[in-house]
Amino acid sequence: MHQPRRRDRRPAHRAGTAQHRVPDSVVEVEGADVLIVGYFSGKQRDWAALMDAAARALEERGARVVGRIVQRRGVSAGGARKMALPYSSRTLLTYGKVREAATLRERTNADAAVFVGDLTQRQRRVLTGMLGCPAVSLADALTSEASEASEASG
Repeated sequence: MHQPRRRDRRPAHRAGTAQHRVPDSVVEVEGADVLIVGYFSGKQRDWAALMDAAARALEERGARVVGRIVQRRGVSAGGARKMALPYSSRTLLTYGKVREAATLRERTNADAAVFVGDLTQRQRRVLTGMLGCPAVSLADALTSEASEASEASG
């Protein structure tokens, strides 16, 4: 017959525990070595200009760009309907591209990975763990620098 359900021996997942939270503080890019990571649809033709603009914006705030990683979706065969969607909701990127970014981060000893697009809290947490350094969106990195500068001058 039917066996009663046994107690799961894994620890319960509780949202908000310290091991699952990414600090709300954003990476300070001034004086930091950063990787720039971009995820673009194959339809987006100006991806190189967007990466260059991100590099300039970070360098203007004192960061040193030590590497770039680009993931383009829909460039090769297949998936025209899915071109605007990320490969993974957890990482945006393919697993191979995340490994490539982690290897580059180790080789360059980068302090942070700055993603050109927006990241969810879950993506920040997962990518921070996989890359071995804080993963933040470009908007968050630039906004925190601007707010810190206005607080210091006011």
